[in-house]
Formats: sequence, structure tokens, C-alpha cells
Amino acid sequence: MRALTLLIPIALITLATTAKAEILPEAQVGIKIPLVKKPTTRPMTVAHIPGLKRYYIADGGLAPMGSETEAPYSKSMIHAYDENSQYINSSRPGYDNRSLYYNTNTHQLETITYNISSDLGFAPNSGIFSIHLTETGELKDSSDEISQFNPAFGDSATIPSYDAENKRYYAKQARSNKVLIVDPKSREKIGDITLELDKAGAAHDDISDSFIAYTAIKGEELALLDVDHKAILVFDITGKYVGRSALPKTMKLRANNHYTGLGYANQMLFVFHEPEGEFGTYYGFKIQKE
Repeated sequence: MRALTLLIPIALITLATTAKAEILPEAQVGIKIPLVKKPTTRPMTVAHIPGLKRYYIADGGLAPMGSETEAPYSKSMIHAYDENSQYINSSRPGYDNRSLYYNTNTHQLETITYNISSDLGFAPNSGIFSIHLTETGELKDSSDEISQFNPAFGDSATIPSYDAENKRYYAKQARSNKVLIVDPKSREKIGDITLELDKAGAAHDDISDSFIAYTAIKGEELALLDVDHKAILVFDITGKYVGRSALPKTMKLRANNHYTGLGYANQMLFVFHEPEGEFGTYYGFKIQKE
């Protein structure tokens, strides 16, 4: 089934900031999205489509083992909310979602699955896929394949971020300060970045294990969550430490925050706050002055 192409005026697309922004000493809450449905597996990540004024929250979890009567089809769902945090609808395209993002080059909502690198061996429904939407942004259960597994992504649990300007991905490796640079046309990494965690006063087991955000802010391109110190750490594209933005002291982060409930969308870094609300709440934090 063909993917629906979204014709969104260029003026509505958020453009990369060319001038260096100032990091906020304390992160500001830009939006809170309380989940109205229990996550089908684990709350994983967040995307945003400006032209449709929609946020999309993806669950992630392994598919059941296949059998003679049932394919290995993940029960993980994707959920749509509007910019007022009101629930729209959900879909089950059948993927163990890790990254979810709006690709401004293809005008599609795209997902990257667990084990895209085939690090744990090849499995069905692994790769990059486009998620179908209606003209008004509601989710459909259908999708299209963009690419299959690619070993250049490295670790099986990586949650890559997309750089639309350079058409490449940044894939943080688990339990390390390494980030691989991936051109989807290549089967090998095109480079890597070593994050200055020591300059940030953090160790690899303090920070988000597999996720790093690409902000598109020049000189402050990369950001990640320091779970143990309740802060967002910011680095430039070479991995040099630039600064930090503190999270509210009232937030109660848990072990799962090292692995799930993270994303970057609409110029905000999203953190899942499990203790808040019936099913948890996503906080979108602004960490740079506009």
C-alpha cells in the first residue's frame, strides 16, 4: 500500500536555527501530555508534525514468537495527540518502535525498529518504515517499508535521531559515550562521536543508555538525559560538552528513564514521568532560549 504524501507548506516546517542559542540553566516545560491509554508495551518516543499540529507517541516492545498460525507481529501501538494534549486515536502497525520522527525530506512519519542493525540476528519487521496517516493526521494501521536492517547502526537497542539537513542518523551506543554517524545508503558507519561525559560530570551509567537527540541548533547539536543528576546535557557535533539544563527537582525519574520514554520533537526534549497521571505523563522541555 502506498504511503500518503503530506503536502505541507514550507513555512509551516520548523527550520534549523543557524545562530547559537543560549542554554537555559533550568529547563522550561513547553507541553505536558498525560497518557489517556495504558501503553501497549513500553512508552518509547515522541514525534511532531507541525503542519498537522499533531504529536505522536510510540510504544516499543518485542513481538511474540511466531508460530504456524501467528506471525511475529508486535502489539506495540502509536498514539496521536493534538497540540492541546488531547487524544486523537491509536494504531497498531506491528513494529517494535524505537525512534519515531517526522522526516521533512519525505514528508512522512517514520519509525525505526528495535534491532535495526541485526546485531541480534535478522528478524521480520526490522528496519525503517513509514507510518500511514489520514489527511488530517489520524493514524492508520498500514505502513510501507523504507529500508531493511543495516549493521551501521551498531547496538540493537539504539534509538537513533534523524538529521534532515544532512540526511543522516546519530545512533547512541549502549553503556558508552559513543555515537555512530549513519548514512542510510551505507552499510558501515561514516563516522563516530565521543561525548565529553567527564567534562559534564557524568558517567555512562548516569545517562540515557541508547538515546541522544539531534537539536539542529548550531554548536549545540546533541542533547541527552542525565537521569541520575536530573539534567539535560548538551554537546556540539564533535562531542564537546557545552552545558546543561536542570530538570524540576520534583520529577521522580526511575530506572526505565535510562532506556525508554525519551524523544526530541518541536524543539523540545521529551521525558516520560511515570508517577504522574493514571498511565504516566510526557514532559516536553525547552532547553534553549529562542
